[in-house]
Amino acid sequence: MAAPFGQSAKRGSLAVAIPPLQSTEASLIPVKSVQITVLEGHDLKGVKGETPVTYVRVEYNGTTLGDSSKTDVSSTGTVIYNFTTSFDYNPDGPNSLDDIAHKPIFLTVIEVLPKEKRQKDEKTVALGQAVVDLLPLLQGKCSFEATVPLHAAPGSPMENLRPDAKCALEVAVSVQESLLSAAQLSGGNLLRVTLEAAYSIPDAFIPTGPQQNYMVSLQVPTAGEKEYPLLFKNGVLKLGGEKEPLPRPKKWPISNILAPGAQSIPDSFIVGGSYEDEDGELNKTEDREFRIQAESVKKRIVWDVERRCYLEPAAVLNLQKHIAESRYWPVEITRVPVVTSTKGKSSKADKGDDDGQISFHGVAYVNMVPLLYPGVKRIRGAFRVVAYQVCEVFEKTKCLLSVFRDLGHQINLTKLGATAAGINSPHSRAVASRNQKEDKVREKDGQRKMSNALKPQVSETALEMEGSGCQNLEGQQYTEAGTFLVMEIELDKALVPKRLPEELATRVKQMIPPRPQLPCRTAGAKKHSVVKIVREKYLKTTAFNNLEQLQAFQSELYVYLVDQMHIALNQVLSQDTAVPTLPTFASCEQLRLFAHEAEVIGDYELASLYYQQRVARDRQNIQSWLDYGAFCLLTEEDIKAQECFREALSLNPSHLYSLLLCGIAAVMMEHYEEAEIFFEDASCLEPSSILAWTLLGLFYDIQDNDIRVEMAFHEANKLLQTRLTKEKTITEAAEGDETSSISPKLESDSVEPVVTIQLPEEEAPAKGTKKISPSVSKNKDPPQKEMKKLSTGVLESSFVTTPVPVSRLSHPSPTIFMETIRFLMEVNALQFVHRALAHELLCLQGGPSCDYYLVLAQTHMVKKDFPKAEECLQEAIQIDYLNPNVWAQKGHLCYLSGNLSEAKECYERTISFVTDAAEMHFVYLRLGSIYLEEKEYDKAKQIYLLACKKSASCLTWLGVGIACYRLKEMGEAEEALSEANALNNNNAEVWAYLALVCMQEGRQLEAEQCYKYTVKLELKKEDLLQEIHEVQQIVGFGNPSF
Repeated sequence: MAAPFGQSAKRGSLAVAIPPLQSTEASLIPVKSVQITVLEGHDLKGVKGETPVTYVRVEYNGTTLGDSSKTDVSSTGTVIYNFTTSFDYNPDGPNSLDDIAHKPIFLTVIEVLPKEKRQKDEKTVALGQAVVDLLPLLQGKCSFEATVPLHAAPGSPMENLRPDAKCALEVAVSVQESLLSAAQLSGGNLLRVTLEAAYSIPDAFIPTGPQQNYMVSLQVPTAGEKEYPLLFKNGVLKLGGEKEPLPRPKKWPISNILAPGAQSIPDSFIVGGSYEDEDGELNKTEDREFRIQAESVKKRIVWDVERRCYLEPAAVLNLQKHIAESRYWPVEITRVPVVTSTKGKSSKADKGDDDGQISFHGVAYVNMVPLLYPGVKRIRGAFRVVAYQVCEVFEKTKCLLSVFRDLGHQINLTKLGATAAGINSPHSRAVASRNQKEDKVREKDGQRKMSNALKPQVSETALEMEGSGCQNLEGQQYTEAGTFLVMEIELDKALVPKRLPEELATRVKQMIPPRPQLPCRTAGAKKHSVVKIVREKYLKTTAFNNLEQLQAFQSELYVYLVDQMHIALNQVLSQDTAVPTLPTFASCEQLRLFAHEAEVIGDYELASLYYQQRVARDRQNIQSWLDYGAFCLLTEEDIKAQECFREALSLNPSHLYSLLLCGIAAVMMEHYEEAEIFFEDASCLEPSSILAWTLLGLFYDIQDNDIRVEMAFHEANKLLQTRLTKEKTITEAAEGDETSSISPKLESDSVEPVVTIQLPEEEAPAKGTKKISPSVSKNKDPPQKEMKKLSTGVLESSFVTTPVPVSRLSHPSPTIFMETIRFLMEVNALQFVHRALAHELLCLQGGPSCDYYLVLAQTHMVKKDFPKAEECLQEAIQIDYLNPNVWAQKGHLCYLSGNLSEAKECYERTISFVTDAAEMHFVYLRLGSIYLEEKEYDKAKQIYLLACKKSASCLTWLGVGIACYRLKEMGEAEEALSEANALNNNNAEVWAYLALVCMQEGRQLEAEQCYKYTVKLELKKEDLLQEIHEVQQIVGFGNPSF
C-alpha cells in the first residue's frame, strides 16, 4: 500500500497505480523464459470441409508470441502442431508474477481458407480459442501439461459439432527453474478477489440513454510503501426478474476475448451459500427477505470477475499489519460515461473510451479482520454501499486516496485499468511493437511524474471539497436504494496458521498422559467390621479396667464371631436358603445431591466427603472428578481443582467439558499457554459448541487479543442464530399442526447443555434399608413409597395457594454469554462469570435483563455481599415480577440475612408459581426449616414431603421426622428418621431425634445406642441436646452413664 500500514498519512499516494521501476539490484536478476508448446488438437472442424488447413496463434499479455506452421487436420479431426514459443518473465514487468497470476495464455486456432480466383491475399477465419492458466507456475512447478477445451468462435462451424465431440488442445508449459524462490514459496501468497454483483442499485441506473461503464476498485498492499489498485470494469446492468444462476463460472479480468466460452476461468465457480454463513453485512435472519427480493427482482450490475494478485512475503506482512491497524478496506464503485467518437471527426478519446467524468461515487467498507482469524483463508458476503465521503473514508480506513476521484480526472480510466489491473485485450494488437518496452517505460515515467505532482494536492483538495459543503448527493442514492456489493476475498494460505487437531491432541496428551487405574485396597476391612460389632452389639466404647475383663470379652467375642461365620457358611452352602438381599447404598446421583446440599448450607467438610466418596466409588467416572473439581474452585483450592479436571481428561482426552474446565483451571493458575491449548482443542473437537467458542473468546479477552475475541464470538453467535432459526421453524411447524407449543422434551433437546454431562448410572435408587437396630426401623419400602404412606393425604390439602400465572413478559433473545454464564456458575468459575457478564451488558439492547441481575446477585451472595445482592434482586423484580427464580433468590438472601419472615413470604410466593424455580430443593428445605422454627409443624411436614418426592435426601427425611415427632406421630417420625439414617448415618441430629423417639417409645437399649452416636458425632445444637437430657431425666434411661 501507499505506506507501511501504520503510516496512514502516506497511505493512498497516487504512485500506487504504477508498478515501481526496475532497481539496479532487480536488473541483475536473470530473465527466465517460459516456454509454451502446443502439441496437438482434437475434434477440429473447418469451414471448407472436414480436413481444413489450420495453424495456432499463441498470445500472452497483449502480445502475439508466434504462429505455428500451417497443418492439415486429419479426417478424424486430429492435428499435430508441435509448436513451441516463449516469453520472458521479468519480476518488475512486463510479464511479472502478478501478470502470470491473472493473465492466461490465449491459443487461437485459425483456418486458412482456399484461395479463390483473382484472390491475392490469403483469407483466414478463427475457429476457436483456448486459454491456459499459468497458476501452476506460482505453485512452485517448473512444468505442467494440460488438455484445454477449445471454445468456438462466433460463427465458427465448431458451434455445431456432434454432442460427443470434445474440441481440445494439448499444451505443455515449462521453465528451466522455478519462478519463485524458496522464500517466496513459503512466505508469499496469492490473493483472489471475486466481484460478483451490485444489487438493489438506484433507480437512476437505466439501460437506455448514454452508454455507461460501471466500475469497482480497491487497493492491495505491495512489498514497498505503495498500494496497487485493482479495477473491475464493464459491469453488465440487468433489470432483474430472476436470480443469478448457481453455480456459475468466474470470468477472467480481460476484455475483448474472442470466444465467449474462453471468458470463463477453468474449474472456478461462484457457488453462493446461505446468508447466515456469510462474513459481511445483511446476513441476519431479519435481512433474509430483503436479500431474496434484491437478488431476484430488483436491478443489479453483474461482473462475476475474479482478479488474482500475487503477494510478495513483504506484502503479506504489510497486509497483516494493515488489517490489524485498520480493519476496513474501502471498495469504491462508480459509473463513467462511454464517449464514442464520430466518424470523420477528431477526438482525444478513441472509440469506446471513458471521458473520465465519474458519477454516483459510492464506497463499501469490507471488514478484513476475519482473515486474521487462525486458519481463515476466505471471506465472502454482502457489503452495503454508501456515498463516498472523504472524512468518513479516512476515519474508517485511514485512506485519503480515491482511485476514481483522484486519478479519474487526471488520466483516462480505461488506460488506468490497463495499467493497474491488467484489463486490456490480448487481441488488440496482432504483433507487438518493436519499441514496446521503450513505450511502456516512457508511459511509466510520465505517470510517475504526474503522480509526484499530485501527491501533495490529493488530501488537501479532497478535504477542501468536503469542508466547503460539497455533498455527494448522487452517492446518497445508494443508501436510499439499499445497494450492496457481493464479493469474495480469498487467500491460498491463511495469514494466521491454525493448529491442526492432531497437534492439539498431541499437546494435550503430553500435558496429561493416561493414568492406570489404581488397585483396590482390601486390607483393614475385616478389622473395621470387628470394631463396628464391638461398638454396636456389645456397646463397648471405653477401655478395659484390667486384663481379666479384656480376656473375658475377647473369649465372648471370639465365640460370637465363630458362630456368625458358621451361619454365613451354612447359608452359602445350603441350596434351600435364599440369598439375602444386600443393602443398597446411595447411588452416585444421590451422593451428588447430598454433596451439593452440604455445599449450599455451608458444610464444606461434609460436601468434600461426599464428593470424595463419589470418586472413590468409581475412579473411572468422569463426572465425579468434574464435580469434585468444581467444588474445589468454590473453596479456592485451585491446585486440587486442576488435578481433578486433569484426572477426568486423562480418562477421555476428547471430553469437551473436561477440556474446558482444564482451560479454566489453567487460566486461574495463570498458565495461559496451556489454557489456549485446552480451549482450542475443545473448539476443534466440537466446532458446533456455542459454549466452547464463547469460552475461547473470553480467554482471548483476558489476553487482550481483540481480533481473536471477535472471531470466537462471531462463530458462537452464528451457531446460536442457526439454532434459534431451527427452533423457530419447529415452533411454526407445531403451530401449523394446531399444537399450542413445543413439548418440553423437544424444547430441551434443542438447547445445548450448559452444564457438565451426566453420565448414565447403572445403580438403582437407594432403598431405605439401613437399620439402626432390629426394633428401630421396620421400614421395608422405598423412600418414595414410604413418603406416600406418611403423607396421609396432606399433599392434597388446601395449603398450596392458588397458582400464580407465569411471566408473560417478552424475554430478550438468548445470548451466547448468558448460556455460558449458566455453565460457569454451575462450575463456580467466578472469574469468567464477571467477564461474561460485562460482555452480556454490552450486547444487550434496552438495558440489562432480569437474568443479568439475577446472576449478578448470585455472585454477590457467594462473596457474602448481601447489600449489593439485594440491589440487583430489586432491579430483577422490577423487570420481571413473575419470575420464580428471582423470588427464590430473594428468599435465599433474606434467609441468609436472618430475615426469616420475609424469606418465608418469598419462598411461599415461589412455590405458588405454575413454573418451578431452578432449584426447588433448597426452597423446600429452607421454607420447611422456617416452619419448624415457627412451630407450624403441619406445613413443615408437607413441605418436606414435597422435597422428598422431588429429590429425597437425609435432610428432607429429617425434616419430615422432626415435624412428625413434634406432632406426636412417633411411628411416622421413626420411619422418616430411619430413611434419613439410611441415607446418612453420620448425621448427629438424626441420631438425636431417634434417641428421643426411642425414649418416648420406652426402648432403652436403642435409646442409649442412639444417644451414644449423638454424642460421638458431636451434636452442635445445644438446645436439642438439652431437650434429650430433660427427656432422659423424665423417663429415667437413655444415657449409659446413668
